[in-house]
Amino acid sequence: MDKKNSITTLIFDFGGVIINLDLPQCIENLKKLGAVSIESYLSNFGQKEFFLQFEKGEIGIPEFRNEIRKLTPKTVTDAEIDDAWCSFLVDVPAERLVLLEKLRSNYKLLLLSNSNPLHVDVSAAKALEGLGKTIRDYFDKCYFSYEMGLAKPDPAIFDALLADAGVTANECLFLDDGPKNIEIANSLGFQTHFVTQGENIDFLLSL
Repeated sequence: MDKKNSITTLIFDFGGVIINLDLPQCIENLKKLGAVSIESYLSNFGQKEFFLQFEKGEIGIPEFRNEIRKLTPKTVTDAEIDDAWCSFLVDVPAERLVLLEKLRSNYKLLLLSNSNPLHVDVSAAKALEGLGKTIRDYFDKCYFSYEMGLAKPDPAIFDALLADAGVTANECLFLDDGPKNIEIANSLGFQTHFVTQGENIDFLLSL
């Protein structure tokens, strides 16, 4: 971040940076459905196998639910699966939304997230319930892995964002809570900031 005066664009990760995560609660809820081996598929910084396929848009919601059912010995409903999976994402603190609104007057704001339609259309919508806005309203554009067919830390997803947004890596500050994502972004010429759990990112106002 030694080129602060050159920053025109702020790129935010979603989970762990904008919206709070509760992976232990999600795992516990999935285990209650009978998916006792679920921990081998999930982490705060990346998913495996059919979870990753879901985030890359390679399978849809019905296929995702069916894969969950294969891990459970009992019959579970769509709603039970959705509720358990969506408990991964919790809330968006009001101060973060205020921060985004302030920053938007000075920077292009982009969201780059490994996500899936349930987390975007259900979890994020619930977190913003009552505000009359969706998460897309706070950014100039949102880049979700399931819509792009790519996922971080693949360099291709960063290249695709740059091409679509019409910006260069060195004018972007990328904020993420995943060490590997930060490492790849650095290698591509992005300015970066590794976000630790619970960190106040109001320093962005004084760039």
